[in-house]
Amino acid sequence: MYVVRKVGELIKREPVTVSPSTSIRDAVKLMNERNVGSVVITDPEGRVLGIFTERDLVRVIAGDISLDSDIGSVMTKNPVVVFEEDPVSKAVTIMAERRIRHLPVVTRRGTLRGVITARDITETFKKYLDELGDVGD
Repeated sequence: MYVVRKVGELIKREPVTVSPSTSIRDAVKLMNERNVGSVVITDPEGRVLGIFTERDLVRVIAGDISLDSDIGSVMTKNPVVVFEEDPVSKAVTIMAERRIRHLPVVTRRGTLRGVITARDITETFKKYLDELGDVGD
């Protein structure tokens, strides 16, 4: 049985990124095209500036903010991140305490490596539980 121990091992795909000047409309279209629940806003060097999630879109619509506005004006600035070599337990704790479902993963140099989601963690633990059920008593 293979056990995922580090956050980086949970990353399933390339992160979807945009610049702060991208319109909310274009970012949401990209989220739809790539079938993701968030985009990470990065600088030209790949450092995380912010994140925009489905929950942020609800705030935009409820606040009657133009979808042509820059995403930088509505993103969650300086989001909490984890390092790719951090233990999965750290990510779980952060997500539970802060009630977030998307967590950017960065390298030690601070560049974006990926995003993990609550679903990624749930699916991973479900696999382990299924395997435990197969082991017997």
